[in-house]
Amino acid sequence: MQRLYDFLRRHPTGVDGFWALVLFGFSLLWVGSTYPSVDHPVAYGVVAALFSLVLALRRRAPERMLLLTVALGLAQLALDLEPFPADFAMFVIVYTVAVHDGPRWASRLALAGGLSAATLAQLRWPVEDPTSGPAKVFFTIIMTVPFALAWVLGDSLRTRRAYFAQLEERASRLEQEREAQAKVAVAAERARIARELHDVVAHNVSVMVVQADGAAYVMDSSPETAKQALETISTTGRQALAEMRRLLGILRTGEHQEAGEYVPQPDVGQIEDLVEQVRGAGLTVDFAIEGSPRPLPSGVELTAYRIVQEALTNTRKHGGPDVGASVRLVYFDDGLGLLVEDDGRGAPQEMYEDGGADGRGHGLIGMRERVGMVGGTLDAGPRPGGGFRISALLPLKPAH
Repeated sequence: MQRLYDFLRRHPTGVDGFWALVLFGFSLLWVGSTYPSVDHPVAYGVVAALFSLVLALRRRAPERMLLLTVALGLAQLALDLEPFPADFAMFVIVYTVAVHDGPRWASRLALAGGLSAATLAQLRWPVEDPTSGPAKVFFTIIMTVPFALAWVLGDSLRTRRAYFAQLEERASRLEQEREAQAKVAVAAERARIARELHDVVAHNVSVMVVQADGAAYVMDSSPETAKQALETISTTGRQALAEMRRLLGILRTGEHQEAGEYVPQPDVGQIEDLVEQVRGAGLTVDFAIEGSPRPLPSGVELTAYRIVQEALTNTRKHGGPDVGASVRLVYFDDGLGLLVEDDGRGAPQEMYEDGGADGRGHGLIGMRERVGMVGGTLDAGPRPGGGFRISALLPLKPAH
């Protein structure tokens, strides 16, 4: 049944043509049975055929079919062709013109023609009973109402379709704007991450240069110290290569070389200082470390620091008054776990889905980008008991 319905929707002209043939055949049978001694049988047939044409082409050329209908109505009055079933096409064309998003003159002409059709018919073929004046008026009103209802229904549907079309266009435009804002936010965040990773790599290279100079200086006098320096250079070099591989995967556009010395970026060891700073700003934060702390890759440490920083910033912005937060760092054998929770009101839904429907939520976009760069996972959302939770797992080795 659904296939038949879809087929009919794809072929509206064919459906109208079928009903036009039905109307034409029924009109001929009506004329033959009701007016057996009609003076103009050919004229009835021609008018019925043209009205059927109006019904068949009403959607393809509504304005032209309206003008043809007006001409046929005037021809009926002039040739004294009494009303018959083919006149039903007048109702249909009035509705079609009203529902069609065409020129307003056509809609007004359809309304005027529909309201005057019954009156003109009553004047042309009046009831012969002289005492039926009120009945004539009542009959005229009754026959005018269907035309008015057809026009009102069509015009209402046209207005409704136009309204829904505007809503769809607005929704599509907002969707495009949101996607564009999210892409801009992702690009900006990647550029910022690229700068930070560039600083990390530059710092590692600086350490290697310092260690190499020291090793060269003590090579003869203290070979053991020189050996330790060379081991440090080897470890730092491998770490710098890993960071550089991540850096090559980031698109950087429109940036200029920045002046000044390169300095190391924040690491896990500075998270406690960050928590103390937030506490000094009035936010109650519970901080705990589980597992055995150990050195981590610079990219992982930087990512961990930035996630905690952004999470506490969001808590202060969206948690509401008297909010409390907790930060947990868990050292696993193969990774670092982060859990930042608060008991406040929590951020709205759009703050953590697709970057925010209104252009906000860029902080969480940055978190996802950072975690993705080190091959980790991130989960952000409201807590079951209220508040907001951010959970991240950062592997010690980047995903291949």
